[in-house]
Amino acid sequence: KVDRVSMLEIVLATRNRDKIKEIKKLLNSINARLVSLEDFPGCPEVAEDGETLEENAKKKALVVSQYTKKLSLAEDTGLEVEALGGAPGIHSARFAGDNATYGDNNRKLLKLMEKLPIEKRKAKFRCAAVLAKPDGGVVTCEGVCEGMIAFEMKGESGFGYDPVFLVLSYGKTFAELGEKIKNRISHRAQAFAKIKKIIDNWTM
Repeated sequence: KVDRVSMLEIVLATRNRDKIKEIKKLLNSINARLVSLEDFPGCPEVAEDGETLEENAKKKALVVSQYTKKLSLAEDTGLEVEALGGAPGIHSARFAGDNATYGDNNRKLLKLMEKLPIEKRKAKFRCAAVLAKPDGGVVTCEGVCEGMIAFEMKGESGFGYDPVFLVLSYGKTFAELGEKIKNRISHRAQAFAKIKKIIDNWTM
């Protein structure tokens, strides 16, 4: 058993350091070694041109798994705002343009929402996480976190849309709640809790 566990490596199919850090915290107790694409500099870039979060995550996981010949774990996350017909959705990372910063995306979102009252500011974060094997087998898990878009950016913690995503049960944004609470209730925490169970079953 120990040999199998020590050999199990999972490649995180992302170059986003904020995501890598968060995923490693969410999966800190698994019986596997998490490595990232920084360990595989030749790995091809994957165009995220799928129609859904799941398609994008599956594509990333499969390309990385086939290139590295290891298990690969990818995720794609989108913020879906009801008043914007589900936008930015799959375009969340590039909402304000191809090289947009987190701040650019948040400012664009707040500008689009500025005239809307609280009852029209419903939003949800959706995360699709996909575990792929080199033989093409995949497992998909999803997590959803409901909330609202705040009227202004608040809080210093986290990344992405965390300063504008308001969790109603706490009355605070993800960025105000901090890492510990976010990593217990977030969309990504939910999706990765399911992934963790699958990995644990494989390594038992």
